[in-house]
Amino acid sequence: MARKSPSRLEMRKQVEAVEAAGEKGTEEKKARKTPKAAAPRAKRTKEKVLARKRLVWVVYSGSMKEEGRFPYDQLAAAHEKIEQLKLKSKKMYFIQPVKEILGEGGVVIAKAVVDLDDEPVKPKKKAPKAEDDDDDDDDDTDDDDDE
Repeated sequence: MARKSPSRLEMRKQVEAVEAAGEKGTEEKKARKTPKAAAPRAKRTKEKVLARKRLVWVVYSGSMKEEGRFPYDQLAAAHEKIEQLKLKSKKMYFIQPVKEILGEGGVVIAKAVVDLDDEPVKPKKKAPKAEDDDDDDDDDTDDDDDE
C-alpha cells in the first residue's frame, strides 16, 4: 500500500511551528544571557620618549671619510680645518651638518678643537718589575761570606 505524502500546506505548517518554537527558545536564552553594560576600557598608549639631539658640523673628504667634528657654534673652525686639509692635498673636502643623539648611545664632543693630523701618542711599555724577595736573598748570602 502506498503511503500518502503530506501536502505542502501541512509541511509548511510544521516548519512554521518549529521556527516559532525556536524563536521562543532563543528569546528566552537571550533574556537570560543579557550581559551587564561593560565599562569602557581606557586605552593604554605608550608614551614615546623623544631622544634629544644636537647638530654638529662634520668635515668629510671626497671618499666620505670623516676628517673632523665640530660643535654647531664652531662653523668657522670647521672651515679652517678644510683650508688646512686642502693645503696638504688636492682632495675635495666638504662640511655636512649631522644630528647626534644625546645621552645613552650619543657621542660626546669636547668643546676644544682637536687637531687630528698629529700622530697619537702611544703609551710607554712598563718594564717588568724584579721581585724583591730574590734580591734580598742574594744580599743575605753575601753577608754570610764576609763573616
